[in-house]
Amino acid sequence: MAGRRDETHFGYDTIPLDEKQGRVDDVFHSVARRYDLMNDLMSAGLHRPWKDALVTAVNPPKSGRDFRLLDLAGGTGDVAFRVVDAGGSGTRVTVCDINAEMLAVGRERAAQRGYDAAVTFEQGNAEELPYPDRSFDCVTIAFGIRNVPRIERALAEAYRVLRIGGRFLCLEFSSVDVPGLDALYELYSFQVIPRVGQAVTGDREAYQYLVESIRKFPKPKAFAQMIEAAGFRRVAFTPMTGGVVALHSGWKL
Repeated sequence: MAGRRDETHFGYDTIPLDEKQGRVDDVFHSVARRYDLMNDLMSAGLHRPWKDALVTAVNPPKSGRDFRLLDLAGGTGDVAFRVVDAGGSGTRVTVCDINAEMLAVGRERAAQRGYDAAVTFEQGNAEELPYPDRSFDCVTIAFGIRNVPRIERALAEAYRVLRIGGRFLCLEFSSVDVPGLDALYELYSFQVIPRVGQAVTGDREAYQYLVESIRKFPKPKAFAQMIEAAGFRRVAFTPMTGGVVALHSGWKL
């Protein structure tokens, strides 16, 4: 129908697609200072080994060879710092996040911990990356792709900025596939996490959105098909912790 706007989900609401980014920005402005603490509480600390698995897959060279990583939606620097620690002197990470508050947290932490020379923080939109073609050896995004309004565009941009032979890695919440655990996880997500969010950050609504966004995200096979449609090859995913999360991978060949 003429004049109809594209729509998407924001939690349980259906909203115009163009409004989603602003809503997501509001969520992360609200929780930026305590985001990593809430990750610990939400995942019972499991986000740490999950991110360790992501860094193992990145496999930055231990030598001084140049290695350029683009970490999308990683404003607080958590993944970036881990990659630098795992790599050699030639490892450099660019953190690109649309949210200024998250980036401010990351820059402060980088300065405090001595990562200034190895990690750069830049504001940008995953759907329109401000980088030339074939600029990076690896592109990562951890728990951020589900907050992108147009996921297909973000995947296409990740493909564009990767060099030939580069790898895309995405860590994201997934679909629990263990009988019994699925019901327990559902109860924990929708009854416990928003209340913890309220207690720790004073913002229940933000964490209500975060858990609802997990439910709306495509199933692993469907998301793998989206990665392949963006041009990636040897696409695969590895479920972890009974399917609570999945590590997705694709190569630019």
